Amino acid sequence: MPFRAAAGADGDDARPAACEYTNHLNGYGRMASGPDWPVPRAAMTGWADTGAPTAEEPSVPAPPSHAPLRLPHVACALALLVLLAGCGAGGIAGTDLGAAATQHAHVNGVPGPPGASVSPSAPPPSPAPQEIPGLGPKTRAAIPAGARQAFVVTGESPDSNESTAVLYTRDGPAGPGWRAALPPWPAHNALDGWTDEHREGDLRSPVGVFTLTAAGGRLAPPDTAFPYDMSPDFAVTGEGFHGEPLEGSFDYVVAIDYNRVPGTSPLDHTRPLGEERGGGIWIHVDHGGPTQGCVSVTEDRMRQLLGVLDPALEPVIVMGDAQSLGR
Repeated sequence: MPFRAAAGADGDDARPAACEYTNHLNGYGRMASGPDWPVPRAAMTGWADTGAPTAEEPSVPAPPSHAPLRLPHVACALALLVLLAGCGAGGIAGTDLGAAATQHAHVNGVPGPPGASVSPSAPPPSPAPQEIPGLGPKTRAAIPAGARQAFVVTGESPDSNESTAVLYTRDGPAGPGWRAALPPWPAHNALDGWTDEHREGDLRSPVGVFTLTAAGGRLAPPDTAFPYDMSPDFAVTGEGFHGEPLEGSFDYVVAIDYNRVPGTSPLDHTRPLGEERGGGIWIHVDHGGPTQGCVSVTEDRMRQLLGVLDPALEPVIVMGDAQSLGR
């Protein structure tokens, strides 16, 4: 604060220069300028140096219209400024929302709520391929990857000779899965049911997955893509287990590739596993009762089956009792 020098070593006649002085530390008002203020230089100097009033300081109240802010008001004003600065930077003290919080997230072009994270839409999961009902993992694994037709024959129980047959198709290993191509048909199997270890004369049908590669019969074939061996050697006589006539049972047959050479005529008697393991297991025309080891369906179903089986689709037969096929 500049002062104007005056006469006298003690400063009795010292007068402040024309100015305005405001003490913001102790709350005193603004000092007027003029020659009528008898404030000693030492008192003024001590006041300014210590920041607190001395004994020589006059107690002069400030004019109401010019009263400065007191310390509590100053502190409140500073705190308010800090809060306002905080609100401008982040909204609420103690949070760190940032600029991204004020933006709307967009997913597929649709605005989202403030502060929502932006993430691309995940593609919907691909549906699992449709499996053939009733087949367990072991049986499904036995179906060749290239097979696109499966004739599934399911016995009622391990010892039952009655079963149900359904033809399933699929577009390929990478396609949507298996689907029924024909409605269920009633069928017969061997007199005493099913077995995992078929033996000659045990009167049980073998359980498993077997390829279908050849057909034949006594009658001329229907319209079929299968290799077909028409021969009078397919003739049969006699009676079944319930006394029913067997004649006509082999009018149409499809060879099941159990213990035989695939692709050969159903009449081929080659037994790769040995004669004791049986053979000559066919799908043939039903004669109204159980078989010795084959699977049988009615004549009209047999003709229908021959019409849809296609060697290019690598057809198989999946056969056995429900419990065995469920493994």
